Formats: sequence, structure tokens, C-alpha cells
Amino acid sequence: MRRKHALAGAATAVLALALAACGGGSGSTQQPAQSASGGTGAQDAFNAAVTGVFNPSTKKGGTLKAAHSSDWDSLDPGDTYYGYSFDFGRFYWRTLTMYKPGPGPEGNTVVPDLAESLGTPSDDGKTWTYKIKSGLKFEDGTPITAKDVAYAVARSFDKETFPHGPSYLNELLAWPKDFKGVYKTPDVDYSSAVEATDDTTVVFHLNKPFASMDYIVQMPMTAPVPKDKDTGAKYREKVVSSGPYKFETNEIGKRFALVRNDQWDPATDPNRPALPDRIEVQLNVNADDLDNQIISGDIQLDIPGTGMQPAALGKVLPDPALKARTDNPTIPRLWYVSVIPDNAPLDNVNCRKAVMFAADRVANQTAYGGEVAGGEIATNVMPPAIVGQEKFDLYPSADNKGDLTKAKEALAACGKPDGFTTTMAYRSDRPREKALAEAMEQALSRVGIKLTLKGFPASSYFSDYAGNVNYVKENGIGLAAHGWGSDWPDGYGFLQAIVDSRTIRDAGNYNLSVKNPEVDKLIDQASGELDEAARAKLWVEVDKKVMEDASILPVVWAKSLLMRGKGLTNVAYNEGQSMYDYIMLGVE
Repeated sequence: MRRKHALAGAATAVLALALAACGGGSGSTQQPAQSASGGTGAQDAFNAAVTGVFNPSTKKGGTLKAAHSSDWDSLDPGDTYYGYSFDFGRFYWRTLTMYKPGPGPEGNTVVPDLAESLGTPSDDGKTWTYKIKSGLKFEDGTPITAKDVAYAVARSFDKETFPHGPSYLNELLAWPKDFKGVYKTPDVDYSSAVEATDDTTVVFHLNKPFASMDYIVQMPMTAPVPKDKDTGAKYREKVVSSGPYKFETNEIGKRFALVRNDQWDPATDPNRPALPDRIEVQLNVNADDLDNQIISGDIQLDIPGTGMQPAALGKVLPDPALKARTDNPTIPRLWYVSVIPDNAPLDNVNCRKAVMFAADRVANQTAYGGEVAGGEIATNVMPPAIVGQEKFDLYPSADNKGDLTKAKEALAACGKPDGFTTTMAYRSDRPREKALAEAMEQALSRVGIKLTLKGFPASSYFSDYAGNVNYVKENGIGLAAHGWGSDWPDGYGFLQAIVDSRTIRDAGNYNLSVKNPEVDKLIDQASGELDEAARAKLWVEVDKKVMEDASILPVVWAKSLLMRGKGLTNVAYNEGQSMYDYIMLGVE
């Protein structure tokens, strides 16, 4: 089921549905997969964790061993925006709401976490109120109050200190004009945007009615931060836990370990079984080596959760025993190329259209692992999993390998009949993005467009390189490999952060390519439309306008081939997280 975005009456209805779906908040992790025998040593089967829980268990203990092919963007809940971080971070933080744990469509619904219930809207949807539970504590035993949540939201406002995090609340809340953040303007009262009216009540004041607040507050900006322990940009080195685990060690860029937080009370948290005693994470492990370690059993969890690399696919898919350890879900994610209009000649729409027509969609799909591991060739921005999505194609070719005649016509129209040169950025620690960049280089060369390829680390890709305004302009970045998954499954939750030009700041941008006032106007129309069907149609119009602008080159609507690590229990693909549900996991 998916949340319907009506206002006052919807919060009560959604709460009832969510509670009914999770049995009042208990037992949400104990539904076994139909294809698994259950318990220790469950029989491996392809897609066993997509519709059910593979190898269910309530056994506590052991060490969960995980690895990441890059560094974290940030462990600070106010400064992170990768899907894996939202998923994994729930081990050590709690937010007002969270996606319902477990498999199936119910994983796209939100349930209370710190809050006693979903939010209560008032003032025609411009005010949202949350009551937090009693008995909540930080790892040092200090009570968690509404003030800690309000402060966390306010500190995340500062996008110079915290360039990575989402900006939804910056744009939606009624911040005072002279507020620059809790560090730059510590004496400015921000209660016009977010306030704690007492120790248990958090109130959000919005600029305009907004129906999806319960989805936004599941993001880590609402994870409580104690003001007296806040160290600004250095907080990532020692985050104070509100969840079932706390940091034992944290070697930035190398590794960290989590151990049990004895101040976490499971009676306040029916959503987290907290099975392992310890969680160890290695960072900057080569992506291909990581796949090999998952196969061998040396590592149990691939943190990025975007699927196995091409080098492993040839080993896994032909082997029935290895394939039986995998799951192949379709996810609400688009892999794409940003076509950035900051530098000539891509400031001309016809030069951008030349890129669209010249691209070889089949080669791009192959770069991501083909149809099984990569996904379906995408012709527009919104993936099929988004409510109201419509498929259309403004740049068709007979064989999906490009229309070179149309590409050359577009080049002539932009005054570059012989082509042009530009630079394409990609994440160097992601082999599929390197393969995509090479496929684009070869395809575009057919019409005289010459690419210089530059790889950058994923941990700083958006803050320092492909999302940094000055770097992009000064270094002539025209194309950038990108990927985006929905923050929640409607048009706003997928599109707004990557197509609204008003979100652009100096650094940490996830959109530097779509800068169209007509798109911005359509976003405002869609986000304020209370009729669900009419709102969905408006998001399709946003999608069409972006494609007409030729500022996003879709590659694939993603699928991923995920491998279940040896010895894992409670493995389930969660639709809200778009990867395995990490907080459910245990180890044998």
C-alpha cells in the first residue's frame, strides 16, 4: 500500500493502516519467506528475500561484518544523503518516523519511531505536530527531549557546514530571514520554523500546505542531537547514539565498529530487533574485491546496496548455487547522466539534444550490468515504481543505439556541426559508472563530440566535484554520471531534489543540470495540488519538461542483483529503503 496525500483526515487514516499492517508495531520481522525452509540453514533460493524474510531468526549475538567500496559521505545524521546511510544509520540513530521494516509493499509506508504516532496536521496542512515517546535516552543516559529533535533540525539548516544532507526542510519551513544556522547566528530564534513547545512536543511550521511530512521526518535530519555535545563539522567523528548501537571506534576513511547501546530501551522501539552484538565496517574496499568477499563469506553485507559489479555477474549468474543466494528487485531509482548547461556549448539546448540522440542506450545499459543487474532502458526521468509514472520517449531510435542523423541535425542547429569537446565526471570507485563514461565517450565520438573522462571519489563527489558550482564551471564539467532513488514513492519524493533549480547552493548539489523556471513553476503547482490524480499528472508534466530541456539523459530504471551474505538471518528487501533492511539483520 502507498500513502495517499490528503491532508487533515489522511494522517489518522494512514496511522490506522500502518498500525494494522504491522500488528500494532510488533512482530514485523518474523514473516518467513515462502521459498525458505526457515531457521538456521534456510535453503537458498533466487529472490527469496524480495517477498518474504529469508532465514528468519530471533537469535541475538555475533558480529555482522560489512564493507563499503568508498568512504561514507558523513556519519553525521545532519550531513548525509546516500540511501545506504539512511538504511544503515538506523542502527545508531532514531527519527520521528521510519519506513516499516520488512519486505513487500508495506515497506513503503511509514510508522512511528521516536514519535508516539504519525504527525497531526493543522492550519490546512501548514503546521505539523509530533509527540515523542517517554523513556528515550542518549547513549550517556541523558533523556531525549523534543528540544533535541528541534535543535537537530535547526543545525541541519547550515549547508556550508553540512553540505551533503537533504534540503527539504530548509525550503519548506518558515525560517526567520536572518537565520543562518545555529553556529553563525546562535542568538536568532528559529521557533517560527521548528520548535519544542515542551519536552515531548515538536511543532513544524511550513510556508505552505504540504501533505508528505511524515515521509520527510523519517530522514535523519530529525535524529536528535544534544546541543552540549554538538561539535559542528566534527560531530561526524563522535555521533551520540539514540539507537540500539553506539560507536566503539571510528577511524574516518578506514573503518568503524558499533557495539550495543545499553541505554536503548527495546520497549520503546518495536521496529529494531537489534540482533548482532557487534557491527564492523571496513571502508574504501575495492568494489570488485568486496563482491568476491561476499561470495566467499569473508564479508556479509555490501553497504552501498546498489548491486554486484559487472565482474562478478559472469561468475554468479551462470552458477545455480551462487544465483540462489541473490535477489533481483526492481527499485525506484534512475541511473542517469546530468547534462550541465553551465559551460558552452551545452548552454544551448540543441547541443544538449545532440547528446541525447547520440547516446547508445544499449551500451549504457550494458555498463550497468544489462537488464538483470542494471535495469530497464529508461526513456524518461521517473521510474515505473513512482505513483502516477508514465513512460514516454522524446529521443527514440529504432535499435536504442542512437539516432546519429538527428544528433547531427541538433549539432548543426546549435552551431557545432563538427561536434565539440567537454568533460564527463563519474565516481571512480564505482566500476559501473566508469563503464558508463567509457560507453558515452565511444557513442558520442560518432558525431564528433569528444569527452575527457574524470573520476572522483564517491564520498566527496557532490560536495567537491560534480555537485560543486565553482568546480563544475572552472573545470568545464559538461556531463556527470548520477543516480537517484526516491525519498518516498511519489513525484515530489523522487523529482524535486534533482530538478528544482531553487535548491542549488555553492556545494553539495544533487542538481546542477535542470535550471528551468517552467520546471520550478510546475513543481509548485504539483506540490500544492491536493487531488491525488491531478497531482500525479502534474508530475508527469514536470518529467516531460525536463526531457524537453535535455538536461537529464536517462540510462536505466534500476534493478540490482543483491547477494545475501553467508550466515545472515532475517534478510529482507525493503521497498522504502530500496535495499536490504539492515536493521533486521542477524548472524548465525
